[in-house]
Formats: sequence, C-alpha cells, structure tokens
Amino acid sequence: MDFDDRLAKAIERGQKQRTAAGQERISAQLTDEQFRTLHSQGRVELSERIEQALQKLTNAFPGFEYKTIVTPEGWGAKISRDDIVAARRQGVSQLYSHLELLVKPYTSTRILELVSRGAIRNKEVLTRSHFQQLQDLNLPSYNELLDQWVIEFAEKYAAIS
Repeated sequence: MDFDDRLAKAIERGQKQRTAAGQERISAQLTDEQFRTLHSQGRVELSERIEQALQKLTNAFPGFEYKTIVTPEGWGAKISRDDIVAARRQGVSQLYSHLELLVKPYTSTRILELVSRGAIRNKEVLTRSHFQQLQDLNLPSYNELLDQWVIEFAEKYAAIS
C-alpha cells in the first residue's frame, strides 16, 4: 500500500468516526428527552396525587388553606394555617402549621425526587425526601409513601391540636 491509499483509508476511517459520534449524540439526546418525558409524566401523576391528599386533609382539619405550588424549586401543593393563642402568662402568640409536598424539577441526575416539609404549631415535625432513578421508576411506591407522609402529619396534628 502506498501513501495515497493509506491516506485515503485514514480519511475514510475519520469520517466514519465522525458519523458514529454524531449518531451517539443524537441517541443520547433522544435518551435524555425520553427521561425528561418520563419525569414529566411522573411529576404530573404525583402532583395530582398530592392535590387529592392535601384537599382531603383540609377537609379533615378546617382552617387549613390549600395552595398549589409551581416554582423553580418544584411542583406540588401546600396547606397552611395560622392560629392565635392567648395564654395568661405568655400573652398572645401566633402558631403556624403547614405541610408542603413537592416534586423537584428534572436534572441531569435523571431522578424523580419527592420532598415533604411539615410544621405544627411552629415546630418542624416532618422533613422527608425520596428519590428513584427514572429508569427504575415505580410510581405506586411514591403514592404509598406520599399517603404515609400525609397520614403521619395528620396523626401528629390531631395529637397536638
């Protein structure tokens, strides 16, 4: 093989490598887009479940206000209430209770993360976080966990108030 033949073959191999690299990038983009779609579907289903659970909680405990949350921190909902208590020695105090459930936005880590924060009468009683890799996503387990967190908050609220 002379120089011209080897040069032509080297150029051909280089072009094949460039084409293969371009195809890998395209398939990676499709994969990333599929993960984004999977995250969006999970977020929508969990957001609906959050709304249903928190609405039931507001019905069980009148005085809580329901609020949908759509922020850069995530999607979900929050219930909250302010109570004013008058005590002889301490005077008047304001007591704040809330439960917030959020689905975090999509990130390059390719996870679906659910976060909860709750306080009863100015005391934090619930801080939880749960995540799963999107390729292993099991939404029924999220639903069970979400129900468990809401029930745990309801039990603690009923015991304190």
